[in-house]
Amino acid sequence: MRKFALSVIAFWLCSSLACATPTQPADGAEYKTLTSPQPVTAAGKKVEVIEFFMYHCPACYQLEPLLLAWVAKQGGNVTFRRIHLPHNGAKDVEAHMFLALEALNLEEGLHAKILNTWHVEHHQLTTDDDNISWALKNGVDKNKFIDAYYSFSVSSKLNNLMRVAESYLVNSTPTLVIDGRYITGPGLIQESNPGSDPRDLNKATLQVADFLVEKARSGK
Repeated sequence: MRKFALSVIAFWLCSSLACATPTQPADGAEYKTLTSPQPVTAAGKKVEVIEFFMYHCPACYQLEPLLLAWVAKQGGNVTFRRIHLPHNGAKDVEAHMFLALEALNLEEGLHAKILNTWHVEHHQLTTDDDNISWALKNGVDKNKFIDAYYSFSVSSKLNNLMRVAESYLVNSTPTLVIDGRYITGPGLIQESNPGSDPRDLNKATLQVADFLVEKARSGK
């Protein structure tokens, strides 16, 4: 059954990229295996999936609806979380916003609104004041947000984000990390399939993710 499932994924991948890819996703091409696997939060047979993203990233915005549908399709097979790649290091305002909302357990509920602000309204949140103003306009309690935003915990996580990204060998977005061991993404797949349509690359990314989730589950 597992061999059949992986062969179907390989067929879909070949179809979406006009058979430019190998018959099966290849390590070093469509995905990479980390030489130093990272700890995971998933328990039992569940597989951890992490999306490294940036709010301002157009490719992340384009992948978002497909990724949400993919996560929903996985049901109880995966646990999903996001990490904001700090484009400007420890002073990255976008990552700061993400961590503050995450600390308040609000990031998931407001994620779509922030992406809409950047990519539909074309309103860039590039300063601390922009973030605070946006949070208040979107119903976040002012005192709670400011306390979280300038908290030691959030500041420490912001300072450590680049080291986290480096431990996963992530330097671009969107990038998916499967089970703390495998990374894939549209940019990586494009390197092996130059000239591919971005829409095909997004679909192929999630097909490779299917392959890697199954690969990880078979080893649990």
